[in-house]
Amino acid sequence: MIDREIFDIAPLLATAERAGAAILDVYNKDFSVETKADDSPITEADKRANAIILEDLARLYPGVPVISEETKTLPFEERRHWDWFWLVDPLDGTKEFVKRNGEFTVNIALIHRGAPWAGVVYQPVTETLYYSVKARGAWQRIGAGSPERLEGGPHYTDADAVTVVASRSHMSAEVEQFVNDLRANGKVVEFLSSGSSLKLCLVASGAATVYPRLGPTMEWDTAAAHAVAEGAGRSVLDFGTRQPLTYNKANLLNPWFIVE
Repeated sequence: MIDREIFDIAPLLATAERAGAAILDVYNKDFSVETKADDSPITEADKRANAIILEDLARLYPGVPVISEETKTLPFEERRHWDWFWLVDPLDGTKEFVKRNGEFTVNIALIHRGAPWAGVVYQPVTETLYYSVKARGAWQRIGAGSPERLEGGPHYTDADAVTVVASRSHMSAEVEQFVNDLRANGKVVEFLSSGSSLKLCLVASGAATVYPRLGPTMEWDTAAAHAVAEGAGRSVLDFGTRQPLTYNKANLLNPWFIVE
């Protein structure tokens, strides 16, 4: 299973990079787009990355179960007592992939008793890795460069100028209200937009101050970047209860949340 004392994240970084290379192989040529039962898109890149990740996890950590966006999820009664498990999105941001804007990621998270314990987020187009292991900090590495520690920035309630991760042109009424409340409290608000789990990583890196996600996401969309954000001293909280997001729920849909 998982030995917390000797756990080494390096093999996971290599797995994410291999999955990313498979994704780019598809990205750099013509590809077709299929539609899944939930009307979300899927491509050959999703499938190839998923196969690589599942094969590596089975070899490196035999016996540790996996939930992946691209494989059938076991019923809650069969997974509710899992102590450790992997939570994977082999290609987060398939819509960005189809648009060819580069803002898609490979997400691999290790969950312990419902909370992210380790996470890897890899952006193949920029060769950027974000990763964290519980109590070991969060790190960013670009290509073959040296890792740099991520420490986030000030909490949005303490900052005079707040950079909100949101779309200026497609802002929901709820996010618009959140921004109006910031301005009513004297904050100068700027916007930063990005795709996939990179939005959480922007807060982890300090490039953004806060990310209110007031819309639907799934557990595999957030878990890996949640680990990175927490490793950088940020919080990923249910927008209503202000309690940390939890994983392996009966329904894998996340509540609205805020990264701060």
